[in-house]
Amino acid sequence: MMDMSFQMFSGRNYPLDQVLKTVADAGYKYVEGYGGLDYASTDGGLGGLYGDLPGLKAKLDANGLTMPTAHVGLDLLEQPDRALAINEALGTTVFMCPWLSPDQRPTDVAGWQAFGERLANISAPFTKAGITFGYHNHDFEFAMLPDGRYPMDVLLEAAPDIYTEADIAWIYRGKADAFAWLEKFGKRIVAVHVKDIAPAGQNLDEDGWADVGHGTLPWKDLLNHVKAKTAARYFVAEHDNPNDLTRFATRSIATVNSFGV
Repeated sequence: MMDMSFQMFSGRNYPLDQVLKTVADAGYKYVEGYGGLDYASTDGGLGGLYGDLPGLKAKLDANGLTMPTAHVGLDLLEQPDRALAINEALGTTVFMCPWLSPDQRPTDVAGWQAFGERLANISAPFTKAGITFGYHNHDFEFAMLPDGRYPMDVLLEAAPDIYTEADIAWIYRGKADAFAWLEKFGKRIVAVHVKDIAPAGQNLDEDGWADVGHGTLPWKDLLNHVKAKTAARYFVAEHDNPNDLTRFATRSIATVNSFGV
């Protein structure tokens, strides 16, 4: 069976202790953190899941979990001495920039090239520290540019030494060919998000997402493709807005385990 990770953003609306116990009981081996300075408290501490790193480490240990990968906000990544505290406290070896706010998103090829170059510069201290650095997509990086390329392609071409975590459901929402894109950039894909999209008009209270295997994506075929065509080492279950944490966590890992991939 595939060792699965759980994106902690999925449990942001639930008590941390409950989330970690639920995840561990369901059979996950890893979790993926989230946070940045936009979550930070007024005392200047790191925000999101990283506000109390020693406390988080103790809770992970108590549940037999580790955090090999983490989403680290762009604002925090640009303060590497502070961001590296996550690696030092938790042993996290993969940092992914998770998001580009609407006011910062480029609108043309030159803008996406510049953003890729910005990420390449940001990556330097993390690469020096032995951390794999990359970018995690949403759908807007797959809105076709006038030259016929995806913003995600332009970004990666401008930053040839960084990696990516492919959020496959967002690629589908961006109406791109996920199978072709995964193969094209396979060597640079070190992790994937495993989440599902509900049929049209369903799960509206969950923003149209679904538990893995209970939506519309061909996940068995996708996982086989990811394992054959990419360098992905981490498979991270995610649901952006589950109304039942235990249901999502248990049904999703059960689906993946049933595939035998």
